[in-house]
Amino acid sequence: MTETVVQDNTRASLEETWYLKNITFTPPGSDAPKPFKIITQNYNGPCSFIAICNILILRGDIEILPQDRTSVSYEQLAQLLAEFLLTSKTDVDIDSALATMPVTRKGMDLNPLFTGITSFRPATDGGELKLFEHAGIKLVHGWLVDPASHEYQTVSKIGDYDTAVHLIAEADHLSRGQLVPEHAGSSPSSVQGDHSLSPENEEKIRDAYVLRSFLDSTSSQLTYHGLFALASELEPGALVALFRNSHLSVLYKSSHPEDSALYTLATDQVFLREASIVWERLEDIDGGWSTFVDSAFVRSTPVGGDYAGETAQSTLAAIEGDLGALTLEERADLQLARQLQEEENQRLNAMEAERHRRLAEQEQQQKLEEMAKEAKEARKKERKSKKGDCVIM
Repeated sequence: MTETVVQDNTRASLEETWYLKNITFTPPGSDAPKPFKIITQNYNGPCSFIAICNILILRGDIEILPQDRTSVSYEQLAQLLAEFLLTSKTDVDIDSALATMPVTRKGMDLNPLFTGITSFRPATDGGELKLFEHAGIKLVHGWLVDPASHEYQTVSKIGDYDTAVHLIAEADHLSRGQLVPEHAGSSPSSVQGDHSLSPENEEKIRDAYVLRSFLDSTSSQLTYHGLFALASELEPGALVALFRNSHLSVLYKSSHPEDSALYTLATDQVFLREASIVWERLEDIDGGWSTFVDSAFVRSTPVGGDYAGETAQSTLAAIEGDLGALTLEERADLQLARQLQEEENQRLNAMEAERHRRLAEQEQQQKLEEMAKEAKEARKKERKSKKGDCVIM
């Protein structure tokens, strides 16, 4: 086996093994917080599968044992999830849901409708939606069009994301490329003079312009109307799967009488050693105002003192120390992880160096401009002084 194949196999092994983080949480129907082990996501781990498992863990439906376990593999979680589905839904056919489980390793094909937080149209055979249905997990999104907006009539008529994309592609062909990104400044009027278009095709093009504008302005796949709908329609204490940014995360609505806020579970592995970062408060559509909170939903004060707590490099070092005596395979995994982290550090250092270079150039340019301005002002004063010294005969 070549070195490249070994590295590829080790990388695949790393990507399907996830570290566990200890948190406390008060599950639905309970009055006191309990300890849980949630799954953190590394590299480009399967957010759909991890979100489903974390919801089941926080509900108490599945449990990762033994208690001192520090990591878990896809195979172990898939077995827990399959056992839960088979024992909890004995009166229904769950073949489509079980068949969808392997798909969650690479992402799920979900097609949201722009008119309701729980509205999704089935993709392919609909197994994705069956998986959530049989697991008893509500799937939601906040990618909603505001009924008060000028685009509501068109967007609601088309309905869902897949149909919108197909219509835009068709209209782009009908309008000879007028809807592609580089023609973003075009308008429907630019093709209205084309008498070869039928009234039906002209309507498709007009609708496509509205749809493209809506999709461009809601690139985070969350709108303020959708955020308000999530906050108002979800029940207090609800644990649901949130589809956003083509990503699936755990969404929780606070059950506290004085706090009806929405929170997403912080599962990025960079927070693995940061006990005070457990949830992220969902306060706006692009994350600019979001804040992190701890297990008690109190604004966090990270030990590391920065946004992300410890760095990925220090996390790896801590993991290595926790594992103690490592097997050869585990050492190979850690070595590759360190190599990948070093590559990422080099990339970030190069970006930082480029940023400093640009800043230095800007500062130098600004100094030159200021010096030129000062010289110009000095020449003006000199000319005025010379005029004052002249004697008119």
